[in-house]
Amino acid sequence: MDIETSLRPVPLRHRTETTAEFNQIPAHVFPEHTTREDDGAVSIAGVKLTDIAKQYGTAAFVLDEADFRNRCRRLATAFGGGERVHYASKAFLSKTVCKWVEDEGLSLDVASHGELQVALAAGFPANRITVHGNNKSREFLTAAVEAEVELIVVDSLQEIGTLSEVATSCGRTQDVLVRVTPGVHVDTHEFIATSHEDQKFGFSLASGAARRAALSCVDATSVTLRGLHCHVGSQVFEADGFVLAAERLLSLWAGLLQELQGEQAKALDTLDLGGGYGIAYMPDHEALDVEAVAAELLEKVAEAAYKMGVPRPVVNVEPGRAIAGPSMVTLYTVGTVKDVETADRAVRRYVSVDGGMADNIRPALYQAEYDVRVVNRELAGELVPSRVVGSHCESGDVLVNDVPLPNDLVPGDLLAIPATGAYCYSMASRYNMMLRPPVIVVSEGQSRVMIRRETIEDALALEE
Repeated sequence: MDIETSLRPVPLRHRTETTAEFNQIPAHVFPEHTTREDDGAVSIAGVKLTDIAKQYGTAAFVLDEADFRNRCRRLATAFGGGERVHYASKAFLSKTVCKWVEDEGLSLDVASHGELQVALAAGFPANRITVHGNNKSREFLTAAVEAEVELIVVDSLQEIGTLSEVATSCGRTQDVLVRVTPGVHVDTHEFIATSHEDQKFGFSLASGAARRAALSCVDATSVTLRGLHCHVGSQVFEADGFVLAAERLLSLWAGLLQELQGEQAKALDTLDLGGGYGIAYMPDHEALDVEAVAAELLEKVAEAAYKMGVPRPVVNVEPGRAIAGPSMVTLYTVGTVKDVETADRAVRRYVSVDGGMADNIRPALYQAEYDVRVVNRELAGELVPSRVVGSHCESGDVLVNDVPLPNDLVPGDLLAIPATGAYCYSMASRYNMMLRPPVIVVSEGQSRVMIRRETIEDALALEE
């Protein structure tokens, strides 16, 4: 039985006004090394997507390695060094990604025991790992302490007590940050706005809980308070939200320095402002100006510290989407194409592809919007109102809600949805036994499998 699902009403949005414009590839949305060749086929890093489809099949994630690495370098430069930039592994993680992040000098944040295990299996240096999570098990904490991770972000008084016990039993002192909810509201979806008070993460600044948690860390055995952490949300393009959060955390910071003495005060040196940096999903979105946002943020933190009469803290950030998101596209083959008469007697064309919500749940979960292009050829038809949908037994299995597509699009054409590097593979499922697609890396005219396509044998093997 199909679960009743409804989409929010969204007016028809003109992503493109002409077929010629549709055939153009928006450079700020697709991976850096994307071009449309003379024969009409689109290539990434010198590899035609038609060749990817022939060799590896569809649906498939295609990842531009150079684009990913370049974004790492750009962020490292903007924030004053790779050690200050902690790649948010929840966006997209594999052993290969860990190697790339290490190569480019970045640090890593993990939000589960599984993510930690992947990082350690890849040989990522534990002293460049920050550990997150609102419900860390004793097993997870023990693994982190034994691995000698750099920082653990504590999220509850219960966790502080457990960590103290674990660290003492391991004969090690663990550096921590306290996660603070500063009450800064950014313009994002409710489910991904993480800095308001009524949510599961962190300690409230306004109520005094954050101060009490920080002092609990100071008093705890085998725990050293290194600083404060916050996360204002996701898909943020301006520095304002981060700056306001930083100013509020620094007010707590200044108060703590007045209460702490000697080595305890000296240890307080790190302000982690989290991630959430936005990317362009649509042609009419602007790409994030990394350098401008970083420069303003660091300048404002320095100014706020000076005004409060406290030493300027080290600023860490945790971008994930801003690195992985634009580096990847999802490649699909068009199947059923049918016209549906709507209630107002208008006609909408439904274009079905060989994937959907199992490989990209974000449109159903967050009403996320994506661009889409035909990548095997240039089209010449008239633009018609269309909806790109998946193959799952759900009416809400919609990848692109409203988009004008040329009416000469036919079954067998290849579609690419860009900016799918963050949270698509990570959140993928095998709903309807639609098995997880492969991740194909393209670099300097060559392609290779990073993560193979899941098979029905993989799924069957889980059942004893």
